[in-house]
Amino acid sequence: MYQHYSFDLWLTLIKSNPYFKIERTKIFHRDFNPGGKSIDDVARAFRQVDLMCNAVNERTGKNIDADEMYLMVISAINDNQYPLADVNIDKLYADMETLLFYYLPVLYSPVTIEVLQHLKQKGDCSLSILSNTGFIKGQTLRKVMVKLGLDTFFNFQLYSDEEGMSKPNGDLFKLMVQKVKECNKPKQIDRSGIIHIGDNPAADIAGANDAGLNSLLINSNNLSILTLLSV
Repeated sequence: MYQHYSFDLWLTLIKSNPYFKIERTKIFHRDFNPGGKSIDDVARAFRQVDLMCNAVNERTGKNIDADEMYLMVISAINDNQYPLADVNIDKLYADMETLLFYYLPVLYSPVTIEVLQHLKQKGDCSLSILSNTGFIKGQTLRKVMVKLGLDTFFNFQLYSDEEGMSKPNGDLFKLMVQKVKECNKPKQIDRSGIIHIGDNPAADIAGANDAGLNSLLINSNNLSILTLLSV
């Protein structure tokens, strides 16, 4: 039994509703596509920007914000010829947030809630979220957590866009450890009592291990969140 459980969010506890990405692509195809690129071209632009920004964030430890990523997609669709100054980025993000709540992310596993409940009931431990963000900001993910009934399990949530750094940045893990100690006072917790759980071998596992923490890889291998009940 660990004293603190830190969780990644995307593809660890939740995953996208597939209809969200489909409808998002349709909106960009309709509203930001004067050159008449195909729907597949627009979808490809989203995938390329997503992969590129994830790779850059993991390599630099910094964070490319959602607003910038949406502008990159628009630019990619239009071969870098679109007048980005004409984009109302605040309205665009608000529209994307509305779409996300209509096609709400879903739990990655049907036993996610059960496992979190078991951890909270099993002993005197705390839980938190430590997640990189992409097209969806931390402020939006906090609302998603409430709608999915996940927020009450966690003592605190940390998101890369709000902190300006991304996993596997050691400073982000250090910040998490500091908050673990703060929320558990006066109980003393050292790094050996903390485990970080995620699906990404580099961002989650290598990042946690380099920070002197325990780690567990799930979902991208043959292990599920149920494994936590036996570690």
